[in-house]
Amino acid sequence: MHMTSNLTPDPLAPAASTAIEKARVLVLPGWLNSDAAHWQSRWIARHGYQRVEQDDWTWPRRGDWMARLDEVLLATREPVVLVAHSLGCQLVAAWAEHSRLTDRVRAALMVAPPDTEREDMPPQLHNWRPVRRGRLPFAALAVVSTDDPYCSVDRAAAFCADWGAPVHRAGPRGHLNGESGLGDWDDGHDLLRALAAGVRLALPD
Repeated sequence: MHMTSNLTPDPLAPAASTAIEKARVLVLPGWLNSDAAHWQSRWIARHGYQRVEQDDWTWPRRGDWMARLDEVLLATREPVVLVAHSLGCQLVAAWAEHSRLTDRVRAALMVAPPDTEREDMPPQLHNWRPVRRGRLPFAALAVVSTDDPYCSVDRAAAFCADWGAPVHRAGPRGHLNGESGLGDWDDGHDLLRALAAGVRLALPD
């Protein structure tokens, strides 16, 4: 299953802009953080979104990252939209199974979830096993690449089905990171705005 990228242009724009402006957008980078060329960092600079800073980006501990997300949410009054990339997607899934603050999250955009159960994953990520696969208690949309070196399309589809997150296939774009040449990734931001506004995107037959 994959989602089309056909967004209704003019009718959608006002509602989507209002929804995203009324929410606090929290950016959840993956392992090693997102560099300046990464679309997450560019969205932060361009739109004023907030990066959730972790104490250790090199040896990420799942429990520590979950606790940090709770801390940020406790300090946030507005409804929240999460923008996760790579290991940040696994953070959303694990956090949602344990946190009592999930009702503060309106939606989550989950981009390029990695398969941390693969044998070739670096040892720094072994404590992110098993992948948490509980259904998310808020709206979610996943974006995956058809040639992601860290997760096959089939594995990504299985995770996302368990999470209840429809999948938008972005084509062969690697890990959808700074090396993918996405720039500001306006198409991705359109998906985020639609998701925040609760707009249903067309699914293929």
